[in-house]
Amino acid sequence: MMERAESCQKLYTRLRLWEFPDEYVIEPTDGSSASSLKINRADASMKLIDAIPECSSVRVPKIQTIFGVVGMLKLVAGSYLIVITERECVGSYLGHPIFKVMSLRILPCDHSLKTSSPEQKKVESEFAGLLKVAEKTCGLFFSYDTNLTLSAQRLNDLGDESKLLPLWRQAEPRFLWNNYMLEVLIDNKLDPYLLPVVQGSFHNFQAAIGKEIVDITLIARRCTRRNGTRMWRRGADPDGYVANFVETEQIVQMNGFTASLVQVRGSMPFLWEQIVDLTYKPKFEIVKPEEAPRVAERHFLDLRKKYGSVLAIDLVNTTGGEGRLSEKFASAVQPILSDDLRYIHFDFHKICGHVHFERLSILYDQIADFLDKNGYLLLNDKGEKMKEQLGVVRTNCIDCLDRTNVTQSMIGRKMLELQLRRIGVFAAEETISSHTNLDEKYKILWANHGDDVSIQYSGTPALKGDFVRYGCDRSPARTLHCFCQPGYDTSITKRRP
Repeated sequence: MMERAESCQKLYTRLRLWEFPDEYVIEPTDGSSASSLKINRADASMKLIDAIPECSSVRVPKIQTIFGVVGMLKLVAGSYLIVITERECVGSYLGHPIFKVMSLRILPCDHSLKTSSPEQKKVESEFAGLLKVAEKTCGLFFSYDTNLTLSAQRLNDLGDESKLLPLWRQAEPRFLWNNYMLEVLIDNKLDPYLLPVVQGSFHNFQAAIGKEIVDITLIARRCTRRNGTRMWRRGADPDGYVANFVETEQIVQMNGFTASLVQVRGSMPFLWEQIVDLTYKPKFEIVKPEEAPRVAERHFLDLRKKYGSVLAIDLVNTTGGEGRLSEKFASAVQPILSDDLRYIHFDFHKICGHVHFERLSILYDQIADFLDKNGYLLLNDKGEKMKEQLGVVRTNCIDCLDRTNVTQSMIGRKMLELQLRRIGVFAAEETISSHTNLDEKYKILWANHGDDVSIQYSGTPALKGDFVRYGCDRSPARTLHCFCQPGYDTSITKRRP
């Protein structure tokens, strides 16, 4: 019983950092009266202590409030502790506060460098410079109370024993941004300091539907398995992990009901790359084409284990370089298609152009049966499962940003309307667009979501965000055009080729 009680110990929510010349001390100040953590600045060794070391005229510490320990990285000679110095509460996830990391700080434990060779010092300095870049990582979120790496359905499915485990042990490794950085703290059995962090996006809002209030949350969880930015990181690795793989979850809470829909996006799952040069649109190159079926099989086998049935929607062009990639995708996946794995190609540019997003109804007609069969999670006011999601839609374009955002928002909107009808809020023909306040907030929700995912992969937000927020492009070339369609979301558009 003692082990179980200790394993579910709460995370420290507020701490005081003492910076002494030879050591750091992290003291919990959230009323827990727990032991403090001492870190040696020479060798990064850790130890729990009951009292703060004495101060003196030659040993005057700097003192700062921090809000969590992200972890520790070891380089060539020194180690570096990473802590959260600023946070902002951005909403709640199933009733638990969610915080965004506003500022990180890197604390060097590198006094051993004094005895290192000149070559080691040079390499260490180069790596330490890269850490300064990591210090500015955007889109990091965490919770002290719940596991943000898990969808509502996976949280609901946790067994009683799993719920007693520390948050880091419950976490989905794919979405645990600081997975590697936590290893030293795990080895030292410092569970109350082990704070799981997710990279992605978190936005929510409340809106009135008649006299009722609906709460809608949109979460992105970025996979850590094939990191890298647009153009520099494309396709899959030999194990089937793809670039820009993001799980998106839309959660609706109303009248005691909770509904959740999970979608995923990711680069086309075979080995291909884009050789970056001085041209506007560098050419695509398929690497080891004979390996494509094996890599795709590994990718989809992993998805089916985690999500159930999979519907892959490929939105790229049928011509040019994109066309060659699409042909390879279709041929690679053909041998493994089954009742549990479907593939649909939908040439977004050809069918929808730049503005006719109402034509996505053509795609929706093709996938409606899959969405109806595989559904979404629905919990009643007692937390009992009334319905569960049995499969997932996987969407891709080239970057898995622009066309993908449009398509995922359309699916999210359609499923939200179905959910609101199921819980008795919407009438049979009622739509989101018939509620102006809800419609506007919903568009902005997906606009911000798309911006966040885009910034993390490409470095830029939506280049035509006006479509997202206003349903029209307010750029000079499009000032006179507005394409709001009654009953349909024209709020998101493509940005890149």
